[in-house]
Amino acid sequence: MELTLLGTGAPAGLPLPDCPCAVCATARGPEARAATALLVDGALLLDLTPGAALAAARAGHSLVGVRQVLLTHPHDGPAVDLPAGLPTAGRVPDGRQLTLISGHRVRAVPVDHPGTGYEVTSPAGDRLLYLPPDAAPAGLAEGLAAYEMVVADVVGRPDAIARLRASGAIGATTDVVAVHLGHDAPGGAELTRRLAAAGARAVPDGTTLIVGEYHAVPDVPRRTLVTGGARSGKSLEAERRLEAFPEVVYVATGGRRDGDSEWAARVSLHRERRPGSWRTEETCELAPLLAAEGPPLLIDCLSLWLTDAMDRAGAWDDERWAAGGEDALRERTAELVAAVRQTGRTVVAVTNEAGSGVVPATASGRRFRDELGRLNAAFAAECEHVLLVVAGQVLTLRG
Repeated sequence: MELTLLGTGAPAGLPLPDCPCAVCATARGPEARAATALLVDGALLLDLTPGAALAAARAGHSLVGVRQVLLTHPHDGPAVDLPAGLPTAGRVPDGRQLTLISGHRVRAVPVDHPGTGYEVTSPAGDRLLYLPPDAAPAGLAEGLAAYEMVVADVVGRPDAIARLRASGAIGATTDVVAVHLGHDAPGGAELTRRLAAAGARAVPDGTTLIVGEYHAVPDVPRRTLVTGGARSGKSLEAERRLEAFPEVVYVATGGRRDGDSEWAARVSLHRERRPGSWRTEETCELAPLLAAEGPPLLIDCLSLWLTDAMDRAGAWDDERWAAGGEDALRERTAELVAAVRQTGRTVVAVTNEAGSGVVPATASGRRFRDELGRLNAAFAAECEHVLLVVAGQVLTLRG
């Protein structure tokens, strides 16, 4: 089954007319995107957008052979002229199946947003799922057969990808292609990196793909360390790396602080931002979690884990530090690093980049700074991917 993406952008396209934002300002050449529309084997057009005939011609195709035009969502804005010879565009009721004269079978898939998704099966049996913007499939059962390709709003609705993974509809070899890309999505290399973390990719307008043909699915790093300064956006970046995966275990190493309203507000903000399907564990016992089998772990953060480890070792006191506290702390950090090295789970850990600012005024403060630097370096050495977040911008240090 041959799929040509006549457009890959949000309904209003990219760049938006007269929009001064940074993404629109740099959306030129292959980064410019018309509203998403899909041409399947020259016989089926999914979504009718302005300039569809011209876009098909630029991609080396024609709409002459199109026998069915289906819409996935309400199209706002001015009316779109129907190119000569095309059948009238329409939508199919949820659950209904059409069989085209070309042999393709199309089933309408219910979604949780105004619109309709479509499952397209080729005469050879290859299966494609296409979802409208801002939508996720509704009412999925577990144990579904994996699609060969899923085309969806990965940036806007990563939870849709998580649901499809949980049900089995996205498998290890499913080619996940991101569309409906607007100025809320980053551009360039940052988009590529963020999509790769979700096991997805984006392609330029006019790209033709073969559904069912082998394509190397983006390799999701198994171990990732995200570091950065205070309020740099490192926790948000860590959460983004796993938001397309179901059943994530969020490991909070800070615990509760009774009577500290500011800390409670921070914790509440983090919880509200996380998907409802994630489970939270408040613990500093990381080695057993890393050794066990299970869903991905998001550890936030190593600096609070180190604070707890130094408490246990008595490392804040100079005398206790010299009388065995240093050895105790080294043993505990070595246990953590070994657990990271041996783990079979997907892990994203957050830490703080200390030592780049004011030198702590106390010996214990300087000791914490030094030990965190050592821990970060040892932990990073065991990770395939290391990221530095500065002012909300992500720099790849490894991977």
